[in-house]
Amino acid sequence: MSSMDVRDVYVVDAVRTPVGRYGGALSGVRPDDLAAHVVRALVERTPRLDPARIDDVVFGDANGAGEDNRNVARMAVLLAGLPVTVPGVTVNRLCGSGLEAVIQAARSIALGDAQVVLAGGVESMSRAPYVLPKPERAFPAGHQELFSSTLGWRMTNPGMAPEWTVALGEGAELIADKYGIDRAAQDAFALASHRKAARAWDEGAYAAEVVPVPGVDLARDESIRATTTAEALGRLRPAFRPEGGTVTAGNASPLSDGAAALLLADERGLRATGRDPLARIGASAVTGIEPQLFGLGPVEAVRRALHKAGRGLGDLAVVELNEAFAAQALGCLAQWPGLDSEVVNPRGGAIALGHPLGASGARLAGAVAHQLAARGRGTGLAALCIGVGQGLALTLEH
Repeated sequence: MSSMDVRDVYVVDAVRTPVGRYGGALSGVRPDDLAAHVVRALVERTPRLDPARIDDVVFGDANGAGEDNRNVARMAVLLAGLPVTVPGVTVNRLCGSGLEAVIQAARSIALGDAQVVLAGGVESMSRAPYVLPKPERAFPAGHQELFSSTLGWRMTNPGMAPEWTVALGEGAELIADKYGIDRAAQDAFALASHRKAARAWDEGAYAAEVVPVPGVDLARDESIRATTTAEALGRLRPAFRPEGGTVTAGNASPLSDGAAALLLADERGLRATGRDPLARIGASAVTGIEPQLFGLGPVEAVRRALHKAGRGLGDLAVVELNEAFAAQALGCLAQWPGLDSEVVNPRGGAIALGHPLGASGARLAGAVAHQLAARGRGTGLAALCIGVGQGLALTLEH
């Protein structure tokens, strides 16, 4: 296929729920209902688009062990009231699942397999079930072990190298060790995330993209701590290394619930929506790294995506870098000396907003698209680190 056959792909619209904290306001909402809500919102916000024209719905989901089982994308289609002829597929790249969904959807449009696709992600970490493995033999007499499917390693294969299977927070500690990122720097980064997020909400910056969940009293992201201080963060105990640790609940992203989705289209699909696009999809890249250093995954992915796009760090007007941990984000930023820190997460990041695993990548892509549209021009970037050692990045243009 020649380059002339590759179609431009546009972000027509992007929405997300407010992000709920673990056990908080969204914990009573099933993940398939969260996914259906953002799908329905996109369709309602684009009344000229015949829903039957939607060629596919692609959703990211990192868990899939509970109410998000049996292909949550297809469940969202049905629950949202779309025609039963609209298909759906669910993808899993752990923390990058939502962005993976956007990339796969955009690729299908670029190659001519589709004209209009909804892409997004969902996660309810509150409702992630406990998992009971089947016993080796029938009717075991002893006690059986339950595993939480909320986050991280479980039922680990004994063939995995032990250094690969450390806790995610210990992986962040390893990055802090590697680059000399002390507790004060991590807490300062976290404090800035909360302050930027609170200011963005106060200034109405999220009004264009956040669609509250009906029947739930949650108007804004639930984990933002607008009044926290450096002193308050400094009093928190290390969560993974009791002695000498630097990673705490305050400088890490919280367990969260939420969903996000984007409406993507080619030129013909765009005309069918009757809308001006927010942005155009650019280049993407995925890379691997040692699993215990997963937090540094975006470093090479960003470099490769920018190279494919013919852009440099200095060309970026806005960057949405997922803040799994402050140490992880700071470790990545240290490898991008040409990047202006002022363009990174200008409206706050996951430490304040929350990190519903399968939804976060779609949230980041949507946030970049809305910010580029507000600016009127520029290049943006969305990037995430991914558990078990991967990085994912996508550029967007306006």
